[in-house]
Amino acid sequence: MNQIRFANNRWSRSIQSRLVLIAFCILGFGVPVVADSPAEPTEAGLAFFESKIRPVLVAECYECHSQQAGKAKGGLTVDTREAIRRGGESGHAVIPGNVEESLLLSALRHESFEMPPSKKLDDSVIDAFQQWIEMGAPDPRDSLAETASASREIDLESARTFWAFQPVVRPESPVVESNWPLNDVDRFVLAKMQERQLTPVADAEKGAWLRRVTFDLTGLPPTPQQVQAFLADDSPNAYAAVVDRLLDSPQFGEHWGRHWLDVARYADSIGKTRNYPFAHAWRYRNYVIDAFNADKPYDQFLREQLAGDLLPADSNQDRAAKLIATGFLALGSHDLNERNREQFAMDVVGEQIDVTSRAIMGLTVGCARCHDHKFDPIPTNDYYALAGIFRSTDLLMGYGNRIGGNNQEDGNRYHSLAEAALASREPVQSTVADDSDGPQDAAQANRIIKQLQKRRKSIQQDESLRPMQKQRRLQKLNQNLKQAQKQLKQLRQKRDAAAKPVDGPVAMGVRDARRIADSPVHVRGDTGNLGEVVPRGFLQVISPAETSAQTSVPVTLPKNSSGRLELADWLTSGEHPLTARVMVNRIWSHLFGEGIVRTVDNFGEMGQRPSHPELLNFLASEFMDQGWSVKQLIRQITLSRTYRLSTTADDSNANIDGDNQYLWRMNRRRLEAESIRDAMLAAAGLLELERPEGSLLEADSGQPMRRNRQSFNPEQANYRTVYSPIVRSRVDAFLTTFDFPEPSEVKGRRDVTTVAPQALYLMNSPFVMRCARAAAADLHRDGPEKRIEELYLRTFSRLPSDDELQRAIQYLQGSRQQLAGEANLRQATVAAWTELIQAMFCSAEFRYRG
Repeated sequence: MNQIRFANNRWSRSIQSRLVLIAFCILGFGVPVVADSPAEPTEAGLAFFESKIRPVLVAECYECHSQQAGKAKGGLTVDTREAIRRGGESGHAVIPGNVEESLLLSALRHESFEMPPSKKLDDSVIDAFQQWIEMGAPDPRDSLAETASASREIDLESARTFWAFQPVVRPESPVVESNWPLNDVDRFVLAKMQERQLTPVADAEKGAWLRRVTFDLTGLPPTPQQVQAFLADDSPNAYAAVVDRLLDSPQFGEHWGRHWLDVARYADSIGKTRNYPFAHAWRYRNYVIDAFNADKPYDQFLREQLAGDLLPADSNQDRAAKLIATGFLALGSHDLNERNREQFAMDVVGEQIDVTSRAIMGLTVGCARCHDHKFDPIPTNDYYALAGIFRSTDLLMGYGNRIGGNNQEDGNRYHSLAEAALASREPVQSTVADDSDGPQDAAQANRIIKQLQKRRKSIQQDESLRPMQKQRRLQKLNQNLKQAQKQLKQLRQKRDAAAKPVDGPVAMGVRDARRIADSPVHVRGDTGNLGEVVPRGFLQVISPAETSAQTSVPVTLPKNSSGRLELADWLTSGEHPLTARVMVNRIWSHLFGEGIVRTVDNFGEMGQRPSHPELLNFLASEFMDQGWSVKQLIRQITLSRTYRLSTTADDSNANIDGDNQYLWRMNRRRLEAESIRDAMLAAAGLLELERPEGSLLEADSGQPMRRNRQSFNPEQANYRTVYSPIVRSRVDAFLTTFDFPEPSEVKGRRDVTTVAPQALYLMNSPFVMRCARAAAADLHRDGPEKRIEELYLRTFSRLPSDDELQRAIQYLQGSRQQLAGEANLRQATVAAWTELIQAMFCSAEFRYRG
């Protein structure tokens, strides 16, 4: 304890020396600080506008503030991008990035003005507008003509010629006159380089490749023993042996499962207005990790997540896993304060359509909720064809909205994992009554009571009525009121009885609803303005049958089932042009830092075109031919020469291909937040590789997450970071500092920033200091030279150069002498080593993989 207190006092007193030391480490270790390219926000921003902003503008503002309204009130129109930014007589309505000066937001808050004048919109809607302005107010509406019509002509036959909608056809490997390629991946890459007079750089050093592949496959650094063993292995099979070992490691599923959790918008709480805990979300997280470790075929992986409750099971354990898998559709962020039941239901549907289409197909189908998609060939009818499928599906996340669930955790809004339930041959069904027989009638009874009470007060105050007349009316009204109150009490008792938890463990997920029905079009996304009913179905542009743009989707789904199973079958059929391409591209992106299609979540018109279309088709074909095996695909890519290249710059190549689109070198990449944290724990000898039991979330089940309460303390836990609870709106500071994604959104590629708070966090975080002290105490080798070598192997996966070794020794000696007067020699020695280790944690080399 004295040692810790001494170290802490010295840290707080010598900030200047720490800055000097850190500068010494960053510059002296020969590692340049790399400036990452800022993330392109257009894709996510446009999707946010289409799903959150445009529907509100259309429903609440266009009547008074559009060109169609005639004379716009206050001179303000909001139906084009230029108009809403220009504003009206009072000033700019929207100033991108400037919340305080955007008058639209203050009007929505009913501060300076009141829009809409008849009511104040829900806080969740206002919060969405604030978030939209903060992200730069992305808005695709170029002109009045673009907004004048809710629909446009979509030529499906022409649209099917777009590259992403073309069938996957396996191309022949190109013939290249070179012995550089190690496999077919290299042949496709080299052919593109030769077309552009590019020359690949040299291979990375063995140690750099080992650090790269170990982080890429497990999210952890190689151990010192693994580094030394690989450097000593000169056999032809050395690289393949490393890849096979890493693919078989349990840590593989933890790292690659986290990639999918980004796409699945995983979190341990619901977020938004009432941030209730998802106390059982961890089962889905573990299912994903286990699926990647078991190399579950990707097509099966998807089918279980979309329709696991409808699939046959080989055992109770298999059935439980399939039910847990449907948590994919249940993990969304929803507004439990939404009182409109229909609005809440359609918002849930919209979120499920968005995650399904973006995660699996790389398409922003959600943009067609209010109007035909502005860029892609997706008419509104297609959206509501899918909406019928998900509207015929019950959400089992444990909660309902304020009217439908009274904001209380409902134990019957889960899948039961009890043995008795799992043993049933039929898919698990809840005993809870249909919502139309429960909470909706209770709410209706409550409204009737209020109306009767208001009527009674009116009669009592009516002086025109004679006494006997008033008495008779009040007597009859009181009888009706008493009956309504009795009915309300019975309905509440029925609801409370239904809310008793099911026996045994439970899981979040979905199941088919009792009422299967097609969905009508909600004109302009308005739940109160219903159009034609659209048969349940899929996207016409990918359906094989010929059809015009505005007809029903050409597929027939069973009348007694939601259609989720058929949707899953359609998505995972070998004929679907997008599913394999999108996943292959995601895998490539995680290994190279950029996808073959750089917009990994958008393969539509607004997405970028593939840099290597033939390679993408080849890998998609390989992926399906190898049984949709993720591990086999990763093995093929990581054993390529392309993956083995160094990060060395080359001026001649850079003049032709400055952003390395054609892969003449390996991209230098910063580690993700989880890997940075886990690498510190590993270097300190603190990392616990055992999976924790259950959830680490510290929360009262059925109670909102308190803003002033710590939900989890990752600075004191030594588990892998993937097991840290993700609380929406309160993600841990370490994760957010290093660009952890917004857990309510599909995120196939994380943003990468280099900002001052990252360095400040590493310099001042108690967690970083704890790891540095533990590492100082855990170095086992005798003598300072051997200990420094071990430290370099732990932190940088390499041995120090002679110059680095001598400078580290000199620093330790000088620091120890400076501190010896303040404490005993042993404490001074530990403090000097601690400071050196923390500086190494702060260095760029530690945060990057080669």
